[in-house]
Amino acid sequence: MLRATSVLRKAAVRPERVADTLGLAHRDRNRGGVTATTAGGLEIEIALDKPAVLNDGDALKLEDGRLVQVKAVPESLLEVRAENPLRLTRLAWHLGGHHVPAEMTAEALYVPNDPALAELVRGQGCAMAPVERPFQPEPEVHHHAHGDDCGCGHDHHHHHHDHDHHDHGHEHHHGHHDHAHEHHHAHGESCGCGHDHDHHGHGHHDHGHGHGAVHGHKGHSHDH
Repeated sequence: MLRATSVLRKAAVRPERVADTLGLAHRDRNRGGVTATTAGGLEIEIALDKPAVLNDGDALKLEDGRLVQVKAVPESLLEVRAENPLRLTRLAWHLGGHHVPAEMTAEALYVPNDPALAELVRGQGCAMAPVERPFQPEPEVHHHAHGDDCGCGHDHHHHHHDHDHHDHGHEHHHGHHDHAHEHHHAHGESCGCGHDHDHHGHGHHDHGHGHGAVHGHKGHSHDH
């Protein structure tokens, strides 16, 4: 059995590269580990390298390089309509709160044909009718899962890291300032120690020898 390991999105699929097609319901397009038989009789296992939702028109890339295009198959759904658009909006809000997959169009809302959902639709004063059609609901957004490992491509520590870096630079600047101030009082231009203070000023900043120079000066003064 061949494995499908990656997905090519519909916009990038070239018809001449498609070797076979595979019809999948909404549930099977949203989970891994599915085994299925293509229209041409080829048995494949969907084992993607990265979790992904398959949409109608996307293509699965098999291990041997062939492409199998995904087709959303018709499913039993409830077509929901309302004379008052507000009722449909309220129904959509309730469905979202219950994490019910729903497909929205300009004219109607589509949900799985389920008795419990039918009761909810009826309670919101909306009309419904069973239909058979491909189901392509809106993708569910998990705001609570948006963290370090959510895979959305954002660096969630980036701002914090920059802040730490800024603080570090700020402290570093003051450290040099304090050091230079101490050096100015320890070694003046007329202290008579014989050092070129302009030259050693650079050396102290670059090599951190300011403390050693102070001790050297004290030793020199003690000899005299």
